Amino acid sequence: MGLWKKVTGIIKDKNSIVWANFSGKSSFRNPDLEISIIKATSHDEYHIDKRNAQIVFSWIRASPISLRPLVWALSRRMEKTRSWVVAVKGLMLMHGVFYCKVPAVEKMGRLPFDLSSFTDGHTTSAKTWGFNAFVREYYAFLDQRALVLSEKDNRKSDERSPMAQRLSKLQKLQSLLDMLLQVKPRAENMKLPLILEAMDCIIIEIYDVYSRICTEITKVLLNIYSVKKPEAATALKVLQKAMTQGEELSLFFESCKEFGVMNANEFPTVAQIPKEEVEELERIVNGASDMTMTTYEDSVGDYSIEENDETAAIVEHKEALKTVITDKWVVFDENLKINEENNNNKILFAEETAALIEYVPVYNYHQQDIPDLISF
Repeated sequence: MGLWKKVTGIIKDKNSIVWANFSGKSSFRNPDLEISIIKATSHDEYHIDKRNAQIVFSWIRASPISLRPLVWALSRRMEKTRSWVVAVKGLMLMHGVFYCKVPAVEKMGRLPFDLSSFTDGHTTSAKTWGFNAFVREYYAFLDQRALVLSEKDNRKSDERSPMAQRLSKLQKLQSLLDMLLQVKPRAENMKLPLILEAMDCIIIEIYDVYSRICTEITKVLLNIYSVKKPEAATALKVLQKAMTQGEELSLFFESCKEFGVMNANEFPTVAQIPKEEVEELERIVNGASDMTMTTYEDSVGDYSIEENDETAAIVEHKEALKTVITDKWVVFDENLKINEENNNNKILFAEETAALIEYVPVYNYHQQDIPDLISF
């Protein structure tokens, strides 16, 4: 950072603090909270003010009515800034606020500011293109994350089957993971403490999203024979997508390690689901759908369903399958008992599912602990 740029940044931050001190307290302004936000999102790319970030999180946890002043102050700062440093710090702060588990935050819907076309205005684009892309990608992920979070309340009125809802949730999580994998440094001049700290936040988020994907895939596989053909087809697409994302995750974490992101070193090797297992599962699903599932006719580009009364109850599990969730893997109970009356298809499915689940890692990151980890 040039001397003049650094001095200008300090002056801007001090002026903002002075104006905040003189502003009166109202329903949408809290001078103390506003000052902490300004300090937590300062123009200094070499200083990360963790103390004031924690103060902001404490305000939100202690008093949900603080959300309105936070939204006002942070939005105003984000919309005015043309500094990639302030933008990244603001996004990190908002990321931490999401993990405070405050209902009002979860109902926000979208981010209260727009950085989708952000461009740094203090340096030439040749030097800042990587930072501009980083801000836009980070913003895009957080904006989508806020939207997904706000849809949780709508699930109570969702009339779709539990499996359809689970598959929809899985697809949204996989979409979030795709967006997360786009948030990465793309230029050599980005090896700065602030970017590394922001990437640590991204890695923590990936841990959380990927573990939820693995858990939901396990539940889908355990119930694949009790679903209708469109749901089974969607489940296969989800599994195939999980294979692709597993490969992308491995490459992503390798590049992060090379770049120097600390949290990437803690991520274990991503075990891939063998292609043969997926192909076998596809044969099982297709075979089962021919024997026991409903028949379909193409009507105006969509499926029209004709159910056979004899196969309406597709599979009855007289003994529930058990799973043991460990801190590393999801595996079947070694003492799994399958009713002797189950047909060969169900036995084969259980064996193949167990083989697939063996490859799915699950990471136990408690969300209530993440604000302390993510606070910069």
